[in-house]
Amino acid sequence: MSRYRRLHTPGASHFFTLCLARRGQTLLTDDIIRLRQAYADTLQGHYRLRTDAIVILPDHLHAVWTLPEGDADFPNRWRLIKTAFSKGHPPSVSTSQSKVARGEKGIWQRRYWHHLIRDDADFAAHIAYCWGNPVKHGLVTRAVDW
Repeated sequence: MSRYRRLHTPGASHFFTLCLARRGQTLLTDDIIRLRQAYADTLQGHYRLRTDAIVILPDHLHAVWTLPEGDADFPNRWRLIKTAFSKGHPPSVSTSQSKVARGEKGIWQRRYWHHLIRDDADFAAHIAYCWGNPVKHGLVTRAVDW
């Protein structure tokens, strides 16, 4: 089994990419209300953070988060968001036995891309990446239209 190492730096800014298990689906934008609610519910109370940027595309999302001082628990936040969003959906038709055994519905990819923001230039570059992503994927011609 692979051992993924993540940098857990309390109070830092982080860039994330999360994808649906089956790329090409439109579930995130089709059910944006449920995704927004799962996001809001998770980040209330104990799980507060600053969302510096977020962009939701049909089959993946990008986000830049800054965690509170002394807090590095981004994995649990993403787990709760993904779980809350998945609750209202039936299991994917192609859900593997290993995912079924773990109680997963097969909606999300298990892993996600994580990058610890290094400095102000890196922060600005990742914010710009979020805003430009709908244009990159041909969903709009101007970022402001997304």
